[in-house]
Amino acid sequence: MSIEINTPVTARRGSRPSQADAALVLADGTVFWGYGAGATGSSVGEVCFNTSMTGYQEILTDPSYAGQIINFTFPHIGNVGTNPDDTETINPAVRGCVMRMDITNPANWRATGHLDSWLKSHNLTAVCGIDTRRLTRLIRDGGAPSGVVVYAPEGGDGIDVETLTRQAADWAGLEGMDLAADVSCTQPYSWDQTQWSLSHGHGVQTDPRFHVVAVDFGAKQNILRCLASSGCKVTVVPANATAEDILAYQPDGVFLSNGPGDPAATGVYAIPMIKGVIEAGIPLFGICLGHQILALALGATTYKMHMGHRGANQPVKDLKTGKVEITSQNHGFCVDADSLPDDVTMTHQSLFDGTLEGIELNGKPVFSVQHHPEASPGPRDSHYLFERFVGLMEKKT
Repeated sequence: MSIEINTPVTARRGSRPSQADAALVLADGTVFWGYGAGATGSSVGEVCFNTSMTGYQEILTDPSYAGQIINFTFPHIGNVGTNPDDTETINPAVRGCVMRMDITNPANWRATGHLDSWLKSHNLTAVCGIDTRRLTRLIRDGGAPSGVVVYAPEGGDGIDVETLTRQAADWAGLEGMDLAADVSCTQPYSWDQTQWSLSHGHGVQTDPRFHVVAVDFGAKQNILRCLASSGCKVTVVPANATAEDILAYQPDGVFLSNGPGDPAATGVYAIPMIKGVIEAGIPLFGICLGHQILALALGATTYKMHMGHRGANQPVKDLKTGKVEITSQNHGFCVDADSLPDDVTMTHQSLFDGTLEGIELNGKPVFSVQHHPEASPGPRDSHYLFERFVGLMEKKT
């Protein structure tokens, strides 16, 4: 089905096209009409865009997207179907998604289901058939807006634009919001699954060399797989774990995971834990939200970005080696490079906008990056960072 209604229609002028049964309604009254997929209903969140050409299932199951509605810039979503191996969390925290075209039928040997059925099974609402290029430009120019995705095939008053506009405008937004507590595990658990391979699928780590405690702020499962594949026994603990809780495991290293929300809000309880681990002299590695909270613990500050970085084509320069990496990213907050204290060095920098992408604590086995070296989805250029973490643990033993 194709609907030629790709010019946004505002609540103040224009009417709902007769064939539209879904919409994205923004806080300023802008309406993108379309047709629905996935679950019926509505959901409010921050609207962002992701430029990845592959990996939509990994993106939709990334806990870092809690509170957000994803606008996919690539038009053909659904062509590899869905499968149980490509999930990053059991219960997706994303609020919904927006697509240009119909969901494509699966055409991949790994597919075990259709994306539309998968969305329904997770109660996620999608809107298809809108002008995602225009929406992306809107976000680029004006920043990430609040919005509501709604799918109401029954017609009638299922899409009340004025009510949905107020709902979007009244939503508090991500700034100041601690979402890590919503997506973190509630009890410690062990992880030994390794990365997927074409010949064997996922493996099991049976002979680990090191014990890593991973603090779950919204950890992607493929990060845990990378740690296991690097020779680590992994114990995952909740986001509110204390330094005493972590040190009781006598770990060789501590990992700070990715996650959603405002790092300053999560840092209220996470910063004391990080300071305790650093004082104990244990190697520490952070990614994404973990990187941001580490920077806060070291005395830096963070800020909400205009539109964030989300996609698998983000160029980053390793300032120590001069190497340029194409990275996978998903973040809407950033560490202020000008706020770094004298004992913290900037190690990586975005070549898109010059923002800070990595730090290390001088003279200590402590480092972090903003991007995602686990490459799920995305390139593997930054996978060496797991080897760097292992190298720090080797030096301590």
